[in-house]
Amino acid sequence: MPRSIVSTDQAPSAIGPYSQAVRVGDTVYFSGQIPLDPATGNLVEGDISTQTRRVFDNLTAVAKAAGGSLAQFARVGIYVTDLANFAAVNAVMAEYFQARYPARSTIEVSALPKGAQVEVDAVMVLD
Repeated sequence: MPRSIVSTDQAPSAIGPYSQAVRVGDTVYFSGQIPLDPATGNLVEGDISTQTRRVFDNLTAVAKAAGGSLAQFARVGIYVTDLANFAAVNAVMAEYFQARYPARSTIEVSALPKGAQVEVDAVMVLD
């Protein structure tokens, strides 16, 4: 199957040698998004909820550029620097997703790029 790179200026540019997302057939693989403001490239200020909203806003923009939406996400991987923030991240995720939720993992990590508190990657299957 042919691969195509998905890119949008409505989400932060990659900060390394990777793409925002790659589409293979009807499946789109998203690189991890941290809470960077796409206009400035800077980490957003605020608590875990503010940072998580920015991450899902960034993923929404990349999904749109790929021709889809969060409703088509099949899997989400969430990485947090403090698992005590699990409930807050869940509450924000509930703002962005409705029933028929994607599969998900949530993993505590020791650190994330640029001092972020949260990072999310995903897989989307286009209908």
